[in-house]
Amino acid sequence: MIRTSICKPACAHVRRPGANKKSRASAVVVAVCLVAGMGFTSAASAQQGAAAGLAYDAQTQSAVPIPPSERALQTVVAEPWFKVSHEGLILEGAIFKGSGNLLFCDVSGRRVLRLTPDKQLSTVVTLDALHPGGLAFHPDGRLFIAALDIQKNRGAIYAVNPDGSGLQPIVPPVAGYMPNDLVFDARGGFYFTDFKGNATEPKGGVYYASPDLTIKPVLPNLAMANGLALSPDGKSLWATEFGRNLLHRIELADATTIAPIGSAIAYHFVGPAPDSMRADADGNVYVAIYGQGRVLVFNRNGIPIGQVLLPGRDGGHNLASTSLAIHPDRNDLYVVTSDMDKGQGATVFHAKAFSKGLPSASSR
Repeated sequence: MIRTSICKPACAHVRRPGANKKSRASAVVVAVCLVAGMGFTSAASAQQGAAAGLAYDAQTQSAVPIPPSERALQTVVAEPWFKVSHEGLILEGAIFKGSGNLLFCDVSGRRVLRLTPDKQLSTVVTLDALHPGGLAFHPDGRLFIAALDIQKNRGAIYAVNPDGSGLQPIVPPVAGYMPNDLVFDARGGFYFTDFKGNATEPKGGVYYASPDLTIKPVLPNLAMANGLALSPDGKSLWATEFGRNLLHRIELADATTIAPIGSAIAYHFVGPAPDSMRADADGNVYVAIYGQGRVLVFNRNGIPIGQVLLPGRDGGHNLASTSLAIHPDRNDLYVVTSDMDKGQGATVFHAKAFSKGLPSASSR
């Protein structure tokens, strides 16, 4: 005899020889009763949970909680390294000039700034109308500046000598782009992002300007294309799509041709929003997350392997983390960020990366 305390007497029966059909029927009844019992228990548990209500815990009470899928990543907290301003200036475009000066943009003041190893800050150049956002060195030593005016939907790429003299347009405003960032390849050409569009109107993209400044599309139809990086061998191009929270990984057949089966969306971010990025000597890619006060790190295949958090982020501070640079001789990572109107100004933070950075084009 099989007995159960969940259903009586329907769940009890006596097995007799020659009564296989009845036995099978009875077994089915037992199973149904067991499932029904579990259902009653689950319903009761759900009612108890609903009655208790939702409550913030250590994982959710932050102003910018780490998504569950990223909480187990190797994590370090950066330290303040240099206070750029007590005002909430928006900073961008961090790069190193060889193994010496750190350059970055003061978007708010339309300036390109230079910070020496002994922490002396100076202005390289000030633009008249457009706001600088991305920097890269040409192999001949000139500094190229991606600049734009989001409100007026216009932008340009300028070149300037290291001392700030000789400013000239390379991709003028009449070309119709809104350049946000750029990176040089080994040939002396450069890729740049066009920041046009929004989440539902993908009007921007990634373009390549050859050494003779012939411009061709590489990855069109992006929503506010933002950051760019090249792998150490120059065969993989990375781009962030700010408007749709995407990380693109492109394998290149040549400078402007995507290799067969060479285009993939490697990652879909949670929350706002992927900004500038840099690659290290091992091929890892570091993406600054604007609005979250952190940097997310991916290996050469686009798999997340670590993250750098900025102090104060749980309280809503230092969230405008836009860009970063990695020293070409050592694994020192510097993140530029703004506290906007929250009172802690604009700061450069420091942490250790997985590997040293890549040399600038002018150092190759």
